Amino acid sequence: MALGRISFLCSGILALALAGCAGFRDADPWRWELQNHIAHLGARNWIVVAESSFPAHSRKGVEQTVSSREIPATLDEVLRTLEMTERVAPRIFTTRELHYIENDQAPGIDEFRTALESALHGHSTTQLDYKALLLLLEDAEKTFDVLVIRTPTTLPYTSVFIELRPGYWDADAETQLRRRIRAAKPNPLTPP
Repeated sequence: MALGRISFLCSGILALALAGCAGFRDADPWRWELQNHIAHLGARNWIVVAESSFPAHSRKGVEQTVSSREIPATLDEVLRTLEMTERVAPRIFTTRELHYIENDQAPGIDEFRTALESALHGHSTTQLDYKALLLLLEDAEKTFDVLVIRTPTTLPYTSVFIELRPGYWDADAETQLRRRIRAAKPNPLTPP
């Protein structure tokens, strides 16, 4: 009898959770897709928060979704979601061109840069030429999954590229490990 009540209770909780998720998905589909993809993405996968003219990709392994929010608001959501997991950490790239565009060429770019800085949550960025970032992405697409979130942002060179890295192992830890391996005396009983 108690087992039946527990099963009924669990079924009710599951139904409520799924109903809540369905409402969340209907309200903002890209956020649902973001949650779903981040649950499956790992180190060396990429996320692109893209301006509206970002090229569509037809390669297998590239998932694309559309956000109704501008790049800074979408990036804020992406980073908040990534920060809730310990599995992966973002390495963020912005285009070098973004820092040289004048407001008279692209009205609103100054406000965009200010909003972007806030949306970065204090993460540092690496600037690369747009073409170099596209080449990195194309290379990654050959082997690793990529999630492209297209936004309504209509300012040039504003796409943000995020390479995922292990959240529990950083570059300093890797460097220290490699130093210890090089400095260690070879053990004749274990293969190199």
